[in-house]
Amino acid sequence: MTGVEALVTPWVVARVAGPSMTPTIRSGDRLLVRRVTDVATVRDDDVVLARFPARPELLVVKRVHRAVPGGHWVEGDNPFVTDDSRAFGPAVVVGRVVGRLWPRPGRLPHRQD
Repeated sequence: MTGVEALVTPWVVARVAGPSMTPTIRSGDRLLVRRVTDVATVRDDDVVLARFPARPELLVVKRVHRAVPGGHWVEGDNPFVTDDSRAFGPAVVVGRVVGRLWPRPGRLPHRQD
């Protein structure tokens, strides 16, 4: 992962800031994330924690649309917010969201088309 840091621990709790994944995930939600060590296990429609090589300091929660050269094409569920691959190109997935811990514990729903 050139220029992109991996997660240090196998599990992290991520706090969401911003509306890009609304309505699936809201700002303030706490998510349980498992580190990804093999990107071949990342599937379309997975909600992931990712970094963009163009913005390595930015850690984002997005949904995988497809694998592309250089990583994965990720987009938020809110089509009006474009702080995703539409703006920054392919992302490097560093973790997969396992579920929401707070305020509504449970698995995340699939994308609503």
